[in-house]
Amino acid sequence: MAPTLAPTPALVLVLAMGSAMAMAEADGELAAWRVLRLVAGREVRTRVRSRAFQITTALFVVAIAASVLVTSSVGGSSPRRVAVTAADGTQAAAIVAAARSLDVDVAVRTYADAAAGRQAVLDGDVDALVLVAPPTAGGAVGTDGAAGTDGGAGTDGGAGTGGGYRVVVDSELGDSLTSVLTVAARQAALEGQISALGGDPATVGRAVATAGVAVTALRPRPERDGARLVLGLLAGGLIYVSLLIFGPVVAQSVIEEKTSRVVELLLAVLRPWQLMAGKVLGIGVVALGQLALIGAVGVGLGLATGGLDIPAGVAVGSVALALLWYLVGFAMYALMFAAAGALVSRQEDAGGVTAPMIAMILIPYVLGISVLPSSPDSGLILTLAIVPLFAPILMPMVIGIGSVAVWQVLVALALSLAWIAVLVWLAGRVYGNAVKRSGTRVALRDALRAA
Repeated sequence: MAPTLAPTPALVLVLAMGSAMAMAEADGELAAWRVLRLVAGREVRTRVRSRAFQITTALFVVAIAASVLVTSSVGGSSPRRVAVTAADGTQAAAIVAAARSLDVDVAVRTYADAAAGRQAVLDGDVDALVLVAPPTAGGAVGTDGAAGTDGGAGTDGGAGTGGGYRVVVDSELGDSLTSVLTVAARQAALEGQISALGGDPATVGRAVATAGVAVTALRPRPERDGARLVLGLLAGGLIYVSLLIFGPVVAQSVIEEKTSRVVELLLAVLRPWQLMAGKVLGIGVVALGQLALIGAVGVGLGLATGGLDIPAGVAVGSVALALLWYLVGFAMYALMFAAAGALVSRQEDAGGVTAPMIAMILIPYVLGISVLPSSPDSGLILTLAIVPLFAPILMPMVIGIGSVAVWQVLVALALSLAWIAVLVWLAGRVYGNAVKRSGTRVALRDALRAA
């Protein structure tokens, strides 16, 4: 019995191209877009059906979702809860004002009497019960360690001569809440003394509140949003990881076809530039889809949970620009990886020819995460972000942070597109001259020479 040839994806493509060529002879020409669509479609189907791609995508999505949910749950601290009695309800505003001045989140609840407040402390509904103490000699804030009785085992620091607080807690008050209640107690004591002297506490309070310090900065620094900084660094980081994953995939695919001699079958019906461009296009579509999915999940969850505290329009715009720069970066590096893969015939030799591209991906990422957190307006980073090889990673970072001007983005994009145009010719020449050569590694100088 004659041996049968397994219908591999490459063979299917060759047969499809042969049919297209026959149709082209009848029609007079073979449309270039149809060729690219066939080659790109083959790459898309091959990558999407890959178990490694499916597992990697699932892991990325789970990891980004988990990080957003954990950050939003851990990062957002719940307010400290303080109870006051109905008789001391006027102290609620003073406690909230003191907490705001110290940048502490405090919520005040009012209970009918001290017994109800102590029970709330025991039940864990509040962290502390604040009772206004009569004027005595001593400090401003006292704590009663027992949760149920006035005369418990705690320490009563007493109140100053102008009055103060007795604070009932379950075990301890905590430094932040101690500072808040101390400020509020002193304010209450001050108001008591003002009233005793015949003054108006409200008038004095307004005068104190309007007093402040006016600062004139000769070299003011623009305020940066921490959420935007995180968004920019994450965008650059995801692009960096994706380029490191899918860039070498292009080179490995070229080497695989070259090793199995499939490329000879493909080039019987295709031009070298069509095969290279279709391969880059197909793998690029898969990579972009994966990155878009990760970005949508991350930003969507961040906005839904409040972990990403920026306007939705800014977040979506930053993601859209990051995807645009990813397309530019992938086209740039994929062309170089394809040309590098055509120079060798064994997967073992791939590391030697792809190392320069991997270094060019690594350098801007390391610089970005090292410099931008402490210096978002770094002149070095803004300058390097315009360089075509660095722009796909650095530009999404500075765009997300908001430290780059529109003209800088346009200049970087124009230079990157110009460099891609050069690479299309350069990589196409190297690929076309080297992909059919098997055996030893082809020197770049020889690959650039006309066949």
